[in-house]
Amino acid sequence: MATYAIGDLQGCLDPLKSLLEKIAFDPAADTLWFVGDLVNRGPQSLEALRFVRDLGDTAITVLGNHDLFLLACAFTDRSPKPGDTLDAILNAPDRDELIDWLRNRPLIHHDSQLGWTLVHAGIPPDWDLDTALAQAKMAQKALRQSDPLPFFTAMFGENPAFWHEKLSKTLKIRYTINALTRMRYVTQDGQLDLKEKRPVEEVGDKMLPWFDYPRRASRNERIVFGHWSALGAARDRKKTWCIDQGCLWGRALTALHLDTRPATVIQVSCPCYRQLNVKPPSKQSST
Repeated sequence: MATYAIGDLQGCLDPLKSLLEKIAFDPAADTLWFVGDLVNRGPQSLEALRFVRDLGDTAITVLGNHDLFLLACAFTDRSPKPGDTLDAILNAPDRDELIDWLRNRPLIHHDSQLGWTLVHAGIPPDWDLDTALAQAKMAQKALRQSDPLPFFTAMFGENPAFWHEKLSKTLKIRYTINALTRMRYVTQDGQLDLKEKRPVEEVGDKMLPWFDYPRRASRNERIVFGHWSALGAARDRKKTWCIDQGCLWGRALTALHLDTRPATVIQVSCPCYRQLNVKPPSKQSST
């Protein structure tokens, strides 16, 4: 039996199949943890979503920002952006089943026996694990209610940048979504910065990667996350591992074997489905 965490798919199904073959994945014995962003921008968003859904209890998936945007397009008047690859899902005959399955995925997953936590972007500096799990549970409940429109109304926005228990429910949900699915950098006083995307060496000392915050409350937890393909090689960074290695951009799809000590990285190379600042053609080959 083995547990593997797998980086952002973003609609790249063929590399996933190659990776599962490389690790000799056994659905009868092994478990897969997906860090979110199953869909969007890659050529097989519909197929990737169906594939992971059909894995059943063999797969644990947390929501990423692209997954949440798909849900927003399904439940509100928002539309996919140029270059998105969500229309096939939104127009699929099994759309309702796929959307319902996706919105019932968690925002964070913790396995106390394994000693690992799975999240798309990270855990903000002020939160310990219990706080992260509690706030995620509140946001998930709002997303799963019969009318999820209040959730999506709360979800979009850059503020608040700081966490406080006295925030309104709407602002707590927004902070939770931003922190768990969009965060990369924080300021020296722990404020979320959702705009900065440059490499760490270009940012200077005004901001820190969230995992480098010196008083981070979750510093004793082992955390596996995605979302940050520009961060660099998949390696141990203060008990955190970023396994988004830019499959979409022609680099690698990564699995992290969580049962080994230290955790083991397994990768397959990926075709370059997208180039930075270049709109993809209307039809793309998956080979």
